[in-house]
Amino acid sequence: MSQFLGTHQNRLDAKGRVSIPAAFRAELRGDAEPIKLVFRPSHKHACIEAWPEPMFKTLAAKLDHLQIFSDQHDDLAELIYGDAYKLDADKEGRVLLPEKLVRHAGLTDSVVFKGVGSTFQIWEPEAAERRSAAVRDPERAASMTLPSGVAL
Repeated sequence: MSQFLGTHQNRLDAKGRVSIPAAFRAELRGDAEPIKLVFRPSHKHACIEAWPEPMFKTLAAKLDHLQIFSDQHDDLAELIYGDAYKLDADKEGRVLLPEKLVRHAGLTDSVVFKGVGSTFQIWEPEAAERRSAAVRDPERAASMTLPSGVAL
């Protein structure tokens, strides 16, 4: 399973293309062929989430446990699939981000890639900095724990 680490800054060109950081591309090299990515707007933050396709399928499979015509199923399906895009990188590692995702994240000419474990996010630089500062707030950080109960 891929593990995306670190924060990397890159440029978004006038056509909406951005190069995935080399460290992230290395994580996406599969044994037989490269792992594809699914890009979607975060439903919690003003950023774009990038999911390796196998992880996205695992996320989406959880819908199978809900009643197929229930409001909860329909709402979650819309949230997960409605604005998701399967994108291929070119040979230079660039992807063309859909305008809808660019607008959602407020991206202009500079972007920040944040590794968040099994996925990564694409942020507008100042929004990324605000998010990092909020997470590192001492009062907030003091209340965070890992599922095993180990405090951060």
